[in-house]
Amino acid sequence: MESPILSRSFVISNGRCGSTLLSDLIAEQRDTLSVQEFFMSVPPGAKTDDTISGAEYWAMLSSPKPELTTLVRIGLAPKEMRYPENGRWAGNLEQLPRILAITLSKISSDPDGLFDLLAEQVPDFPQQSVGAHHQMFLDLLTRLTGKKRWVERSGGSSHVAPYVLRAFPTARVVHLTRNWQDSAVSMSKHPSFQLIQLRVEFLRVAGFDPFRRKPEHVVPAELERFLPERLTAEALRERSQQMSRYLALCAFLEHQAEQALVDVPPQHLLEMSYEDLLEEPVEQLGRLGQFLEFEDWQDWANRVAGRVRAPSSTSRVPAPA
Repeated sequence: MESPILSRSFVISNGRCGSTLLSDLIAEQRDTLSVQEFFMSVPPGAKTDDTISGAEYWAMLSSPKPELTTLVRIGLAPKEMRYPENGRWAGNLEQLPRILAITLSKISSDPDGLFDLLAEQVPDFPQQSVGAHHQMFLDLLTRLTGKKRWVERSGGSSHVAPYVLRAFPTARVVHLTRNWQDSAVSMSKHPSFQLIQLRVEFLRVAGFDPFRRKPEHVVPAELERFLPERLTAEALRERSQQMSRYLALCAFLEHQAEQALVDVPPQHLLEMSYEDLLEEPVEQLGRLGQFLEFEDWQDWANRVAGRVRAPSSTSRVPAPA
């Protein structure tokens, strides 16, 4: 008989606000699987919210992610990618399965081996909704790694908060925030968020996502050089000089999270801020450990709190009027 999953949790944040640090600290709790960047690598609703087969679901997980492929092509692979240099796809990262790029590579020292185990079982999942597939997959991953609970964390997950809260009504939800000024500076230096901001700009100006372009979509002349097949590292970096773009991105993402929390209030919610974590790491991690139902929450908090460090320097931008 399979052991029950003790709890399922999510960290929702705008990104660049300490969520990766939380994931790394959570990974130090012996019974907890810290799942990183799952929902940012896999579209949470897939093609639709209709039911799909296990084989269709696995085909999605094992396919390349176009956004990541573009960043690899232009030489801006994000540092969160931990796929090993001797891995099966090391010589062809543009075809790297999306689930291997970060999620499995952060969990296992042999991500290809874990990928193969999943490839044997996931296609046999029953016909069900994408949300049910996600839960079954994360539960399976938890059991395969010998853990008892899972905590998923994706940078920029505010964007998928409406879906996650609807699909996982009993999950425990941590809402992590950081002041927009520092988040915006950090986003402007990170290729994944540079690309996210570009996609939001396309939606605002042209009405479509450049990675979901259809033949009938008309591309404004000023955006043609930013299409995925034409994009260069220089063009992406050039856009990052305008900080107002990233302040607007923070506002957009935070609105999505806050509205989702109002529309679909979670049964279990913990509000945290990055600033409080820096100021009182033991206390804040203790709150987090208790909320996530760690049996050893106090010992865990005391043990990992020393890894909480303020950034060495942060270039602040003026607060918006």
